[in-house]
Amino acid sequence: MFEAAYIRALQDGSLSAKVETAREMLRDCNLCPRDCRVNRLEGETGFCGIGEKAMVASAHPHYGEEGPLVGSGGSGTIFFTSCNLKCVFCQNFEISQLMEGREVDRPRLADLMLDLQKMGCHNINFVTPSHVVPQILDALYMAAEKGLKVPLVYNTGGYDCVEILRLLDGVVDIYMPDLKFMDSEASKLLMNAPDYPDVVKAAIREMHRQVGDLELNQKGVATRGLLVRHLVMPDDLASTRQAMRFLAEEISSNTYVNVMSQYRPCGRAFEDARIARSVTRREYEAALKAAEEQGITRLDERAPIRLRFL
Repeated sequence: MFEAAYIRALQDGSLSAKVETAREMLRDCNLCPRDCRVNRLEGETGFCGIGEKAMVASAHPHYGEEGPLVGSGGSGTIFFTSCNLKCVFCQNFEISQLMEGREVDRPRLADLMLDLQKMGCHNINFVTPSHVVPQILDALYMAAEKGLKVPLVYNTGGYDCVEILRLLDGVVDIYMPDLKFMDSEASKLLMNAPDYPDVVKAAIREMHRQVGDLELNQKGVATRGLLVRHLVMPDDLASTRQAMRFLAEEISSNTYVNVMSQYRPCGRAFEDARIARSVTRREYEAALKAAEEQGITRLDERAPIRLRFL
């Protein structure tokens, strides 16, 4: 019988302690590797531009996520405004960088979770949560007391501090990080984060330590584990073979991976000629072959039907 990790944390008192610890971190914010050290409790903002309250752009059942998350009822996505990466090519540019969304207090965020559960969603999917972990934990406590029981998905760009992930141990059921770039120069130019390759590898190691490989119930719906997304980029800027080798050799050859084909120029991508075009069919097929050759064969099986390959 499945029981969400945070239910046990609520019952043994550890969730309350995590809420307090996380909230104090807002006073000298070091929630992510940007390490801004601003007092968000007093309205100061750093790289993410978010203060004491989280901002939400949308919350709804999502049927375009990976199959194990969607099932028949959809994934209950809550899209948080802003991001701690702000990639120049972001496909959610209006949300991540133009700050589309509204502030939500603790009761409202808790209600969003409960509403999505009532709609029949299989999970609560926090999209870009790294900069609002304290606000999520605070609202989660209230939602869990009111009957929230579905799995939690931590859907992140992968730029996460291991210290914060350890705070989420025993709370998050499913981790879904991006594995964007393996090259520091590409990370610097496209995300202003030259340390991204080292940070994301450490983060994924910690995520897998906590939850292991992705587990599905009898209906094929995910209940626990790690699911990694890798976006194929023009001219292999994402170093797909190296990324798959890392997963196979340092995480698990049974890692569930979505090798994504849908890159297209968005945001400020047209400012850089290297990423000012979509991925070709040949590039995508080469990425799939690289994954399989490196030992990653548990791949998301959705066909790239929405992409018009060049």
